[in-house]
Amino acid sequence: MSGREPVLVPFGPAPAERVQLVQPGARRTYPPDVRARLERDAATVVARYPRPRSAIIPLLHLLQAEDGYLTPAAIDFVSHTLDLTGAEVAAVATFYSMYRREPTGDYLVGVCTNTLCAVMGGDAIHAALTEHLADDPGAVTLEHIECNAACDYAPVIMVNWEFFDNQTPESARTLVDDLRSGRPVTPTRGTTLCTFRETSRILAGFPDPRPGADDAATAGEATLAGLRVARESGLSAPDPARPGPSTPPEPPDVATDSTPDEPAPAPSADVPGKGLR
Repeated sequence: MSGREPVLVPFGPAPAERVQLVQPGARRTYPPDVRARLERDAATVVARYPRPRSAIIPLLHLLQAEDGYLTPAAIDFVSHTLDLTGAEVAAVATFYSMYRREPTGDYLVGVCTNTLCAVMGGDAIHAALTEHLADDPGAVTLEHIECNAACDYAPVIMVNWEFFDNQTPESARTLVDDLRSGRPVTPTRGTTLCTFRETSRILAGFPDPRPGADDAATAGEATLAGLRVARESGLSAPDPARPGPSTPPEPPDVATDSTPDEPAPAPSADVPGKGLR
């Protein structure tokens, strides 16, 4: 023993971290009428899958639609419905960023600050909205988001997972002001926004009640530019029914230092000075 004091390394999130599953005031149970309604909806979702546990993703969206975020009551409900442990359900709920673990407003405004959006002004947009919403966020919850595959329209904002392309700090401030005032807002690609809870229910697999929601364009001109050029040039993907080129020969075996089932060999190089006294 060296006599030194042991170093204790705590695991898990810090107590002050904002993404705890147990929030002050969060539901621990559902009233009987709410639970009965959720059980009916859950039965509809589970029936779509050959194995009940496969329904965990849409079920979590369904429960998020109830309170706007996932609560201990939601974890317990999904656990009981799918015969899973609370740890198994919580592992999924805390892995995917589309699940919220704290109260969320009617409009979840996400600003992409990944590389291209950041270069094009995403960081400036997020800073402007943070300041603009500081005193009165209203129905808006602001967050950073990871890349949502809309780099051709950077910088991009998403509201309840709908795209708002080519944004600036000024247009972003106008957007959140419209959301806070209750004015109808239509994304660049899609139909008029619904609330975050309504969006979560749609993601659970229930019908989208918005008129024209299934007919709205989802891809813009910049996204389709490569496809247009290919068509103009007479290019097309290979026909899968036609035989392709002959299979190339197998590459020669290459010696490796080790295999997954064997330990790596000791270094073979001579160590300078080895054997000298």
